Amino acid sequence: MKKLKIIYWVITGIMVAMLGLGSIFDAISAPEAVTYVTKLGYPAHIVPFLGVAKLLGIIAILIPGYPRIKEWAYAGLTFDLLGALYSHISNGDPASTWIFIFIPILLVAGSYIFYHKLQEMAKGETATYAPQL
Repeated sequence: MKKLKIIYWVITGIMVAMLGLGSIFDAISAPEAVTYVTKLGYPAHIVPFLGVAKLLGIIAILIPGYPRIKEWAYAGLTFDLLGALYSHISNGDPASTWIFIFIPILLVAGSYIFYHKLQEMAKGETATYAPQL
């Protein structure tokens, strides 16, 4: 269990650092973030919305408990990243531009998988130590 927790927190920590930094720039509508998103054909007013939504998703993942909200947060981050990947590919951007989007996608997937492994182990331990009637 301890090894799984360490792996989960390392993957989740890297994911939070990567996505959190970008979402802060989005949330404050940094000129670089606005330029990046508008180059893909989206309106500038979507940038702070996406930034705040990603920050809320990251907070939901980090706060203990609330498994249903965590599921939605993982889904939202995945949709955001897959949408960014699709936008780059459909915009005709070279692979060198969008290939790095796979890193946060893999981090979100890894965090999600290890979160569920920890949940399963916790359920198993609860069942093992529950008093028998």
